Amino acid sequence: MLRSTTFLRLWTATTASGIATWALPFVLGLAVLSRSLTAVELGVLLAARTAGFLAAVPVSGVLADRYARRQVVLWSGLTSAVAAPVLAAFVGNSLVFAAVAAVAMGAGQGACRPAFQALTAEVVAIDQRQQANAAMTLSVRVTTLVAPGLTALLALFLNTQVLLLGIGALWLVAALVPPVGTGGTAPGGGSGFVADFWDGVREARRHPWFLAGLGALTAVIATGYSATGVVLPLVSRDRYDTEAVLAGALTAYTLGALAGALLIARWRPRHAGWTALFGLALYGFAPLSLLLPVHPFVVIAAYAVAGLGIELFNVPWFTATQREVEPSKLARVSSLDFLMSYGLAPIGLALIAPAISAFGAPVVLAACAVICFAAPALAALVPSSRDFGPRR
Repeated sequence: MLRSTTFLRLWTATTASGIATWALPFVLGLAVLSRSLTAVELGVLLAARTAGFLAAVPVSGVLADRYARRQVVLWSGLTSAVAAPVLAAFVGNSLVFAAVAAVAMGAGQGACRPAFQALTAEVVAIDQRQQANAAMTLSVRVTTLVAPGLTALLALFLNTQVLLLGIGALWLVAALVPPVGTGGTAPGGGSGFVADFWDGVREARRHPWFLAGLGALTAVIATGYSATGVVLPLVSRDRYDTEAVLAGALTAYTLGALAGALLIARWRPRHAGWTALFGLALYGFAPLSLLLPVHPFVVIAAYAVAGLGIELFNVPWFTATQREVEPSKLARVSSLDFLMSYGLAPIGLALIAPAISAFGAPVVLAACAVICFAAPALAALVPSSRDFGPRR
């Protein structure tokens, strides 16, 4: 795939956007360590970015189906690129202006996601999309594995403002590098935003496997992902009396995801949908390992398995969506995907801590493990979930 100039440009742009998306909260976290920001200000800026993301995703889905996907990617990336120096200028000085810039960066991030999904379907042949999606997720996983150390090293020599300008440069790459698509969009103008959005909802409802899979993914992220994000640091500190378990589990998750992306890039399972849902269900081992008094290596192994499974789900899921959904409505359906799965994650994170206080960590972890195992299993009962589309 990387021998194709067109795909290489798309891959470079999506990788740049992925690095920029990951880097912002990490750089702001370093600003807290250097006392440029307080913890409260960090929370406000991250909440502002999330609000911008959620507001922009459905709007982008409609625009990317009305107009050229390449143009939506361009303006999304430029929005985040322009917001970066504004955030750099006001971070630590004016929380209001910094929050406005964070909203704009989040909006650019959210707007580019459905457009990139639809653009991939335009520039990559249908028989190569699984490899293409695997190559893109590989770049993201390598970034999350290597970038924290490199960013922390750069922070020894560069201040927060310079690092934020570097994030802006990444968004410029994401905006300017992607190739021009082949079309496939609906004519601009006409029925209005709300009508167009609901047209995308109707298209999603035409695919029972999509609704079932999205429900399972949302349940796993909102419960299992949120619970482990809150409880893992506590278990690492209180049960094992070391931060090494926290670091080891997160590293193992990324390494497992890398292995899953490499595997699914070549593997064509007989029943892709069932295989993907089985992979999604593997995330249940993460909260289960935190529930039981096991050796720390068991926790690390459970996270590696969860990472492997999440990519066994992601790549076939994106590939099937690009294949089965009507091309002129693909961006809107993809926006529903991101809106539901990522949009409910902050709600899950907000509710997990009170639930642990009310019922105790063991009860919450047990419930989350059951949901992580049961939701994909229930989704697999939908007949079209076997292959994520009609039987071929």
